[in-house]
Amino acid sequence: MDKTLGRIHSTESFGSVDGPGVRFLIFTQGCNMRCKFCHNADTWNKRSGTLMSADELITTALRYKPYWGDKGGITVSGGEPLLQIDFLLELFKLAKENGINTCIDTAGQPFTREEPFFSKFKELCTLTDLFICDIKHINPEQHKKLTGVKNENILDMLRFLSDIGKPVWIRQVLVPGITDDSGYLRQTREFIDTLKTVERTEVLPYHTMGAYKWTELGMSYPLEGVQPPTQEGIKSAKNILID
Repeated sequence: MDKTLGRIHSTESFGSVDGPGVRFLIFTQGCNMRCKFCHNADTWNKRSGTLMSADELITTALRYKPYWGDKGGITVSGGEPLLQIDFLLELFKLAKENGINTCIDTAGQPFTREEPFFSKFKELCTLTDLFICDIKHINPEQHKKLTGVKNENILDMLRFLSDIGKPVWIRQVLVPGITDDSGYLRQTREFIDTLKTVERTEVLPYHTMGAYKWTELGMSYPLEGVQPPTQEGIKSAKNILID
């Protein structure tokens, strides 16, 4: 049977913030969202990237297994990994054959309960130890302004993961004037509190380190002039979302 090839943007050998322990990071190529604060705009193009097989990636990842300890493993991020779900299935089946802990860092945008995606997603869940999921904005209209798409199916994915008992980490990017409104943050907290399997909630302060990529791609950076949040703003958001 022919192997499914994944379009890969890049890999990192020693990730420390994208899942538990030390992790081998795989960044997939392609994303349908157009987040105004995206620091990886170079991952959007679904026709770009390097074609790689699951065997190649797992062989490379296993070189670093001695450094992972008890909790480490591989994390697939992006881009949007779920756009390449057939490849993810091959990759994670092979990972599990090699005793590797698996994590997906996803925005959830491709999620649907329609077939054939839903059956594939349910199978993928059996091979995935942890989902790391962004909530870009809790309000569907504000979410569309920020990302180009609404969020109903994204929140539905989180409910599904909760219903089947799959561990989740939630991340909220804090962008001054856009996602730091206390009312919306309280709505986000209320939603998170309805989920049964959230192990961690993180506040990620907005930064401009990826703005240069927009310029390199010939695009105007939409948040030009927006400054990172203050320590007070970060503390306030954490008080609402975490404490």
